[in-house]
Amino acid sequence: MSRLDVSAHHSAHPLARYGWDEHTAEAFAPYGLRGLTPARVVRVDRGRCDAVTADGHVRADTAPVTSPDPLLTVCTGDWAALEPDGRRTPWTVRVLLPRRTAFVRSTSSKRSEGQVLAANVDHAVVAVSLAVPLDPGRLERFLALAWESGARPLVVLTKTDLAPDAAHAAADAEAAAPGVTVLSVSAVTGEGLDVLAAVLGGGTAVVLGQSGAGKSTLVNALIGQEVLEVRETRAGDGKGRHTTVTRELFALPGGGVVIDTPGLRGVGLWDAGEGVGRAFADIEELARACRFHDCAHTTEPGCAVLAAAEDGTLPPRRLDSYRKLLRENRYLEARTDARLRAELRRDWKRKQALGRHAAERKRGPR
Repeated sequence: MSRLDVSAHHSAHPLARYGWDEHTAEAFAPYGLRGLTPARVVRVDRGRCDAVTADGHVRADTAPVTSPDPLLTVCTGDWAALEPDGRRTPWTVRVLLPRRTAFVRSTSSKRSEGQVLAANVDHAVVAVSLAVPLDPGRLERFLALAWESGARPLVVLTKTDLAPDAAHAAADAEAAAPGVTVLSVSAVTGEGLDVLAAVLGGGTAVVLGQSGAGKSTLVNALIGQEVLEVRETRAGDGKGRHTTVTRELFALPGGGVVIDTPGLRGVGLWDAGEGVGRAFADIEELARACRFHDCAHTTEPGCAVLAAAEDGTLPPRRLDSYRKLLRENRYLEARTDARLRAELRRDWKRKQALGRHAAERKRGPR
């Protein structure tokens, strides 16, 4: 069978509209020989999941693949191999196929755990409401996680019909997201929705953002019907109430699927060093011209990054955000890496000793 024939074969598969392709088919092949059924996870809820198979939607038990590691548990967007059960739940998840991409954030717990928000995603849509002032730092944080996931970030500015100056806000968003497409849309007027649908068509997209960013409204507009409940945001700060309480996958009319997610109050980094680098590609490029290859961009002579900040080429706010995210990611790594933790402890003690010495010199002799 030629490559063209193989591609046509997979595009005709009943699960093609849900993202089934030759790579998924290859990963599933060994389980097909065992008589298992391919499915894509649509929703997860307390040890059970809703999944879509070639014959339609089913309910499945996830207990056999439950793991103490949160990063290995069943997640919306996963591809799975199911087996008929015959008990309370008609189907059982036997195997999760390897994930191509995974959007991961740190949990709010103190145990340094990661949480997978969506799996096998092609586009990470960061929804930002223009009904309230843009927060570049939060946008940069979302983009760092999006780049780290392996998906392609896309910034979508929602509620342009409520924006006093949408063009200015879009320019600010573009400055905070170099190399990332920024689209302005309105579910009320329809502005930009056709362009967004064309970009997302044929792939898997996850919509992320704070509560009140208009994610559910955006998903409803893309699907063309009210599949998700929508509530008004608070007039004071533009924040919404959590109408979406779980992550759920929907098929788009023009092809592809979209995953809606609950509003995220906290967006903690999780092993996102590479993602931070890509989110701040402009700073990383400047750093190539630094005199020292291990320049920390603080007080080193010949630092191209500091020079750019001083002459206005690089906004100081953006440099501060870069430093903050790198520092946060490093400390998170230290909580799970004993050697790095020891190095940071030694560095902290050294700085503490220098601080005491400086304080004593300032006070002078007694």
